[in-house]
Amino acid sequence: MTKGFATRAIHLGHDPRDHQGALTPPLHLSSTFAFDSVEQGSAIFAGEAQGHVYSRISNPTTDLLERRVAALEGAEAGLALASGMGAITSVMWTLLQPGDEVICDETLYGCTFAFFQHGLARFGITITHVDLTDPEALAAAISPRTRVVYFETPANPNMRLVDIAGISAIAHKAGATVVVDNTYATPVLTRPIELGADVVVHSATKYMGGHGDLVAGIAVGTAEMMAQVRLVGMKDMTGSVMAPFTAMLVLRGLKTLKLRMQAHCANALAVAEWLETHPAVARVDYPGLKSFPQHALAARQMPGFGAMIAFELKGGLEAGRAMMNRLDLIRRAVSLGDAESLIQHPASMTHSTYTPEERARHGIAEGLVRLSVGLEEVEDLLADLGQALDNTLAAAA
Repeated sequence: MTKGFATRAIHLGHDPRDHQGALTPPLHLSSTFAFDSVEQGSAIFAGEAQGHVYSRISNPTTDLLERRVAALEGAEAGLALASGMGAITSVMWTLLQPGDEVICDETLYGCTFAFFQHGLARFGITITHVDLTDPEALAAAISPRTRVVYFETPANPNMRLVDIAGISAIAHKAGATVVVDNTYATPVLTRPIELGADVVVHSATKYMGGHGDLVAGIAVGTAEMMAQVRLVGMKDMTGSVMAPFTAMLVLRGLKTLKLRMQAHCANALAVAEWLETHPAVARVDYPGLKSFPQHALAARQMPGFGAMIAFELKGGLEAGRAMMNRLDLIRRAVSLGDAESLIQHPASMTHSTYTPEERARHGIAEGLVRLSVGLEEVEDLLADLGQALDNTLAAAA
């Protein structure tokens, strides 16, 4: 019988009896590994035997993390990488070659957008942005050259959702591979592989780590696909290798992931509902609100709704900046998924890689504020937001 999510996150792949009773999995800091014989070494290199050779390829500590995250995502295998961008670039350099096309959603994280438009496009790969909230738009745009369909759901920073099952079905009919960034939702809320996606990537820096003390990435998919990404995209192309110590920290974070996501989501729903009532606020985008245009899809695909909120003030960009500068408890910082609540201005920070024209075309408003709701007492968060918004209103009067 398959164990529950939290049980697997805590126990899968480690038996203390195999490690002198150590409850916490050991940290393997070795860069290289010895063989019992030349024959054993040759067999491991040939893929005929299991074992570790060199930590740029695999390591016992990162191996445990890879198996745990794959199990939580419902995938066959996983791969631990140095960052979320390391995961994305390693997967893409494995899947693509000159002449291929990538169809991606209209809204992407700023560094992902830059990698596609300013990186891959330089090497003969066509990047086509399509409104993937409309499956018919993909059906009209996809072609025999389309090798990958890529999207985030919810999208960073404006929270738009993509129907994973619907898009995957269309992509697979055309022979394309579906790659989903699941950082915002985590496998607690959404498991894209189970909905038809082929590869899932994460910035494990965020909710999986959960404490703002590491940078890490994860990719999961079939065993065959992850072996290719390990030996091509990661080993030979990017060298984006996760350190064993980082893997240990992410393993620690996984133990409380479900509990933390439940608390994050509860806080975020309360904050979003409160923001929607404040006279200074023009718009709130949060999947858990009934006013959210894709609320029905959110309820079906990611129950719990996540902890990220996008909103705009009636005073626009300047009001948003003034409000953020008046916050005391909520920290002005990029990243997300920490225990601390973090707020930032995407147009001048995380999505500054877009030109103003590109932001307008891709649905990232200049006055948009992105809030990562943390684990503080919700009453304290509302009090901080309240004084900042009230003072901003008063200053504008």
